Amino acid sequence: MSSTYGHLIGLSRVTIGPVTSARHVCTPDDLSGWSPDTELGFPGEFPFTRGIQATMYRGRLWTMRQYAGFATADESNARYRYLIEQGVNGLSVAFDLPTQMGYDSDHPLAAGEVGRVGVAIDSLADMSALFQGIPLDRVSTSMTINATAIILLALYVAAGRRQGVSPRALSGTVQNDILKEYVARGTYIFPPRQSMRIVTDIFAFCERELPNWNTISISGYHIREAGSTAVQEVAFTFAHALAYVQSAVDAGLDVNRFGQRLSFFFSAHNDFLQEIAKFRAARRLWARIMRDRFHATSPRAQQLRFHTQTAGSTLTARQPDNNIVRVALQALAAVLGGTQSLHCNGRDEALALPTEESARIALRTQQIIAAESGVANTVDPVAGSYAIETLTNEMERGVEDILARIERAGGTLAAIEAGLIQREIQESAYQTQLAVDAGAAIVVGVNRFAGETDLGAIDTMTIDPDVEREQIERVRAVRASRSAVLWRTARAAVTQAARDGGNLVPPILAAVEAHATVGEIADAMREVFGEFKDTATL
Repeated sequence: MSSTYGHLIGLSRVTIGPVTSARHVCTPDDLSGWSPDTELGFPGEFPFTRGIQATMYRGRLWTMRQYAGFATADESNARYRYLIEQGVNGLSVAFDLPTQMGYDSDHPLAAGEVGRVGVAIDSLADMSALFQGIPLDRVSTSMTINATAIILLALYVAAGRRQGVSPRALSGTVQNDILKEYVARGTYIFPPRQSMRIVTDIFAFCERELPNWNTISISGYHIREAGSTAVQEVAFTFAHALAYVQSAVDAGLDVNRFGQRLSFFFSAHNDFLQEIAKFRAARRLWARIMRDRFHATSPRAQQLRFHTQTAGSTLTARQPDNNIVRVALQALAAVLGGTQSLHCNGRDEALALPTEESARIALRTQQIIAAESGVANTVDPVAGSYAIETLTNEMERGVEDILARIERAGGTLAAIEAGLIQREIQESAYQTQLAVDAGAAIVVGVNRFAGETDLGAIDTMTIDPDVEREQIERVRAVRASRSAVLWRTARAAVTQAARDGGNLVPPILAAVEAHATVGEIADAMREVFGEFKDTATL
């Protein structure tokens, strides 16, 4: 590697899997000196290796979410209603790139991207239309949004008010995990330290006003999708989590209170046993971190609650029906690993956004696992397996090793600002692709058992090119119809709060209710915080 940091937090010796090492052969000797009483405990009890609930899915199944969002708010609303009719009990919103990056749909940089990879949300009118006819006091909503999370949360609260729903009755999650954007995904706006201030503002506001809201979903998913190993996925996610928790503590928040509102988001990848072990190790390690490092005494604050999504990076455009099998195995690993909610990818997502048929098959995959497989009838059915317990222990040690090395490098923010973690992920992705290209890692239907492939064998979803024009007209109509005085005053209050250090959520909430747009509010903060320019290179 070109970076000297490559040897500092490189692939751990305990990295497991067919690409980086030989498969592990597990025997009773691997667990010599290991006691299930001390290492495992009981489900629902510290260190929660076996799950955060005593009865797990015997008492309550995981939340079945389907990630969706495309084109306009009206079209996405129709998809949400369809999914609810099919049995979804939690919505998960995908936003388009301009919304994620704080640009309105008529901004020059938004050209060609409006409504493409998610729904376009420019204003309160859009957010209200997105949830038209969906009672926000009776549905849990997860929003995958980071750089503009504070604005989209304010829009959601305002949309709830329009329905007559108190903020205290809203439940769901805002991703709000800005650090992983710098290392894996790229949809950041402001520099890291200014972004951390926004994150803690959301923590503080929600602690007072939205008691049922998860204020952050700390995401390993995008780190894994960018090419990390399983060990790196958990380690880098926890490195970010440590920074968030420390920032909240430094801001005077009570770890036993805000710690209960933290949630995580992981990938379920292809190596079935490794993924189960990953979830169990993460749960155990996080409990110890919260107790020993941050002195959390509340069991709820010690528990790692997480959402899982099947691995989009494993899906193939060739022989797309194979993806149904991949997704089913990944989903089963997530369930056996004890996830609290789950999204299954559509078979066609290597080609386009999922069609209604693909979304239905993905949801039915979860329902079959829950209703027909029998795995939900036993609490932690894999406990005590030589393979699972050995892999769990190795995963935990590998994560601890990387975390210690990041600390010695100056901590998470320093590592991000220097581009060090980014380069590690890029190197892992490169090595994985080399293995696929060489045939050392088998991808069925691509480099083995390919046969005849037909990319046109299934219908795919397309976005009407008129969507962009219609959305531009919509946002311009909002600007033309609002009170200029109220809008200007509200926007100025956002800039002032950014400058003087006040909590940003209340002025942003006032601004969205004065019909300021996402881009205008983001610009009000850009004036104070500036923008981050990534300088990380291999």
